[in-house]
Amino acid sequence: MAKQISDLTTIDLFNDEKRPGRPRTNPHSRSVQVKINKRNQVKRDKNNGLKRVEFKMHQDLINKLDQLAKDTNCNRSELIESLLVKALTLNEN
Repeated sequence: MAKQISDLTTIDLFNDEKRPGRPRTNPHSRSVQVKINKRNQVKRDKNNGLKRVEFKMHQDLINKLDQLAKDTNCNRSELIESLLVKALTLNEN
């Protein structure tokens, strides 16, 4: 009996065939890869003098920040940093 690729009743005949797609290049699972990448990102940020800061804000304020960041062609993190620097320099004077 000949195999037909479109024949779903003989799917067991195709178990040994390689599936199309991108070959697996990393021996770790996706969750382990994410942990490794995050650890590497934290190390890079630390070497660049960056420190992670986390706080909560109302959604309305986030929407306004996002819009202002879009208008000034930067990301939200850069915008908040520039606003803080401006506020601190005004406070020093």
